Amino acid sequence: MCTLEGCGSHAHMPPLVVPQADRRAFLMGLAGLPIAAVLADPALAEVAAASVEMVPIPVEGSHDLSAAIAYPKADKAPALVLIHEWWGLNDQIKAVAAEFANQGYLVIAVDLYGKVAKDATEAKALMGGLDARLATRQMMAAVAFARAHARGNGKVATCGWCFGGGWSLNTSIATPVDATVIYYGNVKKTADQVKGLKGPVLGHFATQDQSIDAAMVGGFELAMKEAGLADRLTVYWYDADHAFANPTGARYDAEDAALAWDRTLRFLKKTLV
Repeated sequence: MCTLEGCGSHAHMPPLVVPQADRRAFLMGLAGLPIAAVLADPALAEVAAASVEMVPIPVEGSHDLSAAIAYPKADKAPALVLIHEWWGLNDQIKAVAAEFANQGYLVIAVDLYGKVAKDATEAKALMGGLDARLATRQMMAAVAFARAHARGNGKVATCGWCFGGGWSLNTSIATPVDATVIYYGNVKKTADQVKGLKGPVLGHFATQDQSIDAAMVGGFELAMKEAGLADRLTVYWYDADHAFANPTGARYDAEDAALAWDRTLRFLKKTLV
């Protein structure tokens, strides 16, 4: 399970103020920086996060789901639905959404909590208190929203980290998507559960992870095989620990994070573009 040191930090820093006249140039400069450099600096992540637009997504029988949307340069692009870590939809995830948009995707980063955790205790409580049935309906609504969006081309993928990695898979099981990306998320599923998957699945896992371990991932691989979907699953292992792709955490591994990012971009390009 994530810890405060492992899944991210929330440094208390004064806000970075950029004059409105310089804002466009500043954001263009951020687009030229490696994503890890932006995420590792709370001030830069805050500015990158400010470039997204918050939108409501209608959910039948419930209140709207809040989400951050980031637009690509193209008029039409494949859509990517992002699911946050156990911290909630913080600046880090919004900054990642902005970077995926720079890569050519229409990005919808959902907010399944409605708030951002201040510490690990609160994050654990928010994750534990999640209504899974409601979250499933919300994620299905998010995929439908992404698929029907005027700036989308009809193709949709999901991607998430840790808590969000598990929900990336949950979403793809609940409603058809064109591709699924899982960063060290819970993949404990049966063959009967995964048989509804329609698109290819990419998984990034860490050898030192004590919860999302070889036994769980091996069981997922077996379930996919039993469901006749072995050829749709690609699994990569990294000699790292849980949350190795999060530059704000003590377990961050720059080399493996960069490799996983590159593999993710290649996978999405192959399956969506």
